[in-house]
Amino acid sequence: MPRVVSGKYRGTHLAAPKGENTRPTSDKVKEALFSIIQTRTPDARFLDLFAGSGQMGIEALSRGASEAFFVEYRGEASALIRDNIRKVHAERDAKVISADISSALRRLGEENRKFDLIFLDPPYAETEKQWSKTADLIGRYGLLEKGGMVIIEHSSDVDLQKNVINLTLTRRCKYGLTLLTFFTDRTILGE
Repeated sequence: MPRVVSGKYRGTHLAAPKGENTRPTSDKVKEALFSIIQTRTPDARFLDLFAGSGQMGIEALSRGASEAFFVEYRGEASALIRDNIRKVHAERDAKVISADISSALRRLGEENRKFDLIFLDPPYAETEKQWSKTADLIGRYGLLEKGGMVIIEHSSDVDLQKNVINLTLTRRCKYGLTLLTFFTDRTILGE
C-alpha cells in the first residue's frame, strides 16, 4: 500500500488499484525522486500521467506543489485517485482526468495548461512506445513550462532516446530494476 513519504500529508496510506496492471512506485524511488526535484516542487504545477493510485501527484502536493493533474484511463483507478485526494483533503488543488493520454493531453492543451513537472510511469512493457507518443504530444500542445522537467519511471533495461523533440536528457538514476530518466526543456539549456 503506497504512502505519502514527506510533507503535510506525510504518513497517509493511499489505496492502490488491485491486480497486476498497476505497479506502485516504491517509497525508496519516490523519496529519491523528490529529493532530486525538491527545489522545483514548491508552487509547481505537476502532471501525473498513467497515475495509477495518484501517489506521485499527491506526494507533490504534500511537498508544496500548487496543483496536480492526474491522468488515468481506467475508471476504477480514476475513482480510487479521487478517493485518495479526498483522504488528504486536496480536492481544491487536484484534478483527475479519466481519459487516454492522447485525449487528456489534447484537452489540457486546449485549456492552455502548462506544467513545471510532468511525471510518467507507463506500464514497463510499453515504456518506449508511450514515451515517444507522449513526448510528441507534450511538445505539440506546449504543455511543458519553459525550463520544465519531464521524468519517466521505467525498467532499467530500457534505454530511452537521448533527446526527444524539444527535450534534452539531463539525468538518469538507477534504483534496482527501476530507472528514473529526466528530460529538461531544451530552451532553458540554450540549445
